[in-house]
Amino acid sequence: MSTDTVASVAPPKGKPKWLRVKLPTGKKYTQLRGLVDKYDLHTICTSGSCPNMGECWGEGTATFMILGNICTRSCGFCGVKTGRPTTVDWAEPEKVARSIKIMGIKHAVITSVDRDDLKDMGSIIWAETVKAVRRMNPSTTLETLIPDFQGIETHLDRIVEVAPEVVSHNMETVKRLTREVRIQAKYERSLEVLRYLRESGVNRTKSGIMLGLGELEEEVIETMEDLRNAKVDVVTIGQYLQPSKRHLPVKEFILPEQFKKYEEIGLKMGFRHVESGALVRSSYKAHKHID
Repeated sequence: MSTDTVASVAPPKGKPKWLRVKLPTGKKYTQLRGLVDKYDLHTICTSGSCPNMGECWGEGTATFMILGNICTRSCGFCGVKTGRPTTVDWAEPEKVARSIKIMGIKHAVITSVDRDDLKDMGSIIWAETVKAVRRMNPSTTLETLIPDFQGIETHLDRIVEVAPEVVSHNMETVKRLTREVRIQAKYERSLEVLRYLRESGVNRTKSGIMLGLGELEEEVIETMEDLRNAKVDVVTIGQYLQPSKRHLPVKEFILPEQFKKYEEIGLKMGFRHVESGALVRSSYKAHKHID
């Protein structure tokens, strides 16, 4: 397997042309945007200004964040606020399920902040949310993009028991950069979480990494190999973009040719799906990952 690196580009003052996206359009997008505004629905698609929002909504996919919008961790790449989270909203599972019903979502991705402040780390709300979505939207398929729950099996078991079609947990970066990028996370612990999920009978597991933080090609390939050894089925690879000046800077913009190369390498490794591109995010083409 060749590991010759395709050249990347140092960050210029403006984004490269392949990172520029058209404003979302289309009848389906316009309809869903109207519903979101009318009913004051909260999706990570809108709050995170996802570049793929129009495409995903057009295909009936949307992402929802639970357990508030304040995280107990302070990752160097993430734009979510860090601090003391608000009290758990036990009505949230029904609110999320209602949003999915109103929007007519075919495939929903649910994610959350880290809640290390809670004894159960939010895993009970996680399980109740999946149950509520199942009750109100029996034909909607689900992906749960979970935190590591500090690797505690009791909490992970709650996700396993409600059996989402896909369970995802992101590595975010390569091993060498984990301490800098994910300050309170551990590379090996994330791998163990993914391995445990598969060994516990999860139908499909998934993970994602960001590029442009100073990683080397061989480190990216090593991370992909680690994920395959943990029996992960799906991997997403995208370009890191700095949320604000307080966050880690972009070290380089990865060329489309390099993303394509990682896709080809990943498919040869045996991943069922590899989404690799500058604008790829965790939930990109998520509806296809259940196949």
